[in-house]
Amino acid sequence: HDLQEPLRMVFSYLQLIKERYGSKLDSDADEFINYAVDGAKRMQGMLNDLLNYSRVTTQGKPLEKTDCKDVIKQVLSNLQIIIKESNANIVYGDLPIIIADTSQLIQLFQNLIINAIKFCKKESPYINILAKRKEKEWLFSVQDNGIGINLQYSERIFKIFQRLHTRSEYPGTGIGLAICKKTVERHNGNIWVESELGKGSTFFFTIPITRGDYEQ
Repeated sequence: HDLQEPLRMVFSYLQLIKERYGSKLDSDADEFINYAVDGAKRMQGMLNDLLNYSRVTTQGKPLEKTDCKDVIKQVLSNLQIIIKESNANIVYGDLPIIIADTSQLIQLFQNLIINAIKFCKKESPYINILAKRKEKEWLFSVQDNGIGINLQYSERIFKIFQRLHTRSEYPGTGIGLAICKKTVERHNGNIWVESELGKGSTFFFTIPITRGDYEQ
């Protein structure tokens, strides 16, 4: 928050300069102002994302009984506009009731689904969400038909502010998957991706089965 206040002031004054003097300055000055405004906007976005990243641990709620099917229904409701605009088809199988931070689980699935929609260029996005019970954990998967990922970058994509594409190709700050990783780790699980360029990706994550877990 301390970082946001001076940035808000810089952004506000840049906007005032642009509105009051933009038409009175030459084209070079207009271009410089636009660059400065754009830079301030991106910095604001990065700071907001950093706050969200830090809140995974600092403002996490207690783990409680969470019905994953209800979580997905909430996510689909939250994303109904982007799903409709992209003509995305999202399906899911039987999902368990687990012990988790419900709000963070919603954000986790939401980030993965948004990525799957965003990185699908040629056809309507198709996303399949599954869960399989292992001996000591639940294995969740979110499979898409997007552009895929070169597996040499499979670790890099989970690091904060790491991007594989330019902002002109795909918007965003590159923090969504870092938040996913931190969320899964807060639940004592692991997250990884299996993918092939041009053939889609499947993101896997695990949540340990703990005493008090429930099945459907």
